[in-house]
Amino acid sequence: MMQPKSRVKIAGEETLSNGWTRLSSYLLDYIDRKGATHRLKREVYHRTPAACILLYDPKRDLVVLVRQFRLAVHLNGDPAWMIEVPAGLLDDDHPEAAIRREAMEETGYRLRDARFLFKSYTSPGAVTEVVHFFAALIDTADRVAEGGGLDEEHEDIEVLEIPLDEAAAMIETGEIFDVKTIVLLQWALLNRGKALTQPEGETFR
Repeated sequence: MMQPKSRVKIAGEETLSNGWTRLSSYLLDYIDRKGATHRLKREVYHRTPAACILLYDPKRDLVVLVRQFRLAVHLNGDPAWMIEVPAGLLDDDHPEAAIRREAMEETGYRLRDARFLFKSYTSPGAVTEVVHFFAALIDTADRVAEGGGLDEEHEDIEVLEIPLDEAAAMIETGEIFDVKTIVLLQWALLNRGKALTQPEGETFR
């Protein structure tokens, strides 16, 4: 159920950091469900929209994933070379254009078709980022470059081809623990065998 915006009033904002992403501290007056008003303090990272994609080869029943270093995970003491689906920021592009670019840069696959599935906030408690989720069918002929990321951005991306069932099992073993990758692999298991040929603009269900 949609909640009225009148229950929230921004009383103040302070920029705490404005580097790779902007971090703001907010004061807000929040009216709770009983009608009482509370002055709350929250911090929010202003992240630009992003997109991610599941590349699935139905002939070999495998997915193309990537492995790269993530500093935040390293700082938490977890394995920092994470296995993920290709993803990236939109950089003012349309989501489909952005994910086609990212798929080529990271994996070397040129996409014949990319289908929008849904969009989601992955950490709505503190981050404004909206992620657009896509899926695409691929085969060996679609890999026209090596991938691995952009040299000028010092990206060091390993391309992995993993059978779908094995990738799904890697969620349970803890080898895959990136949320967008888990979501797309689960979607793939639910939709295995269905062609990605829905009418343009239609969302998969």
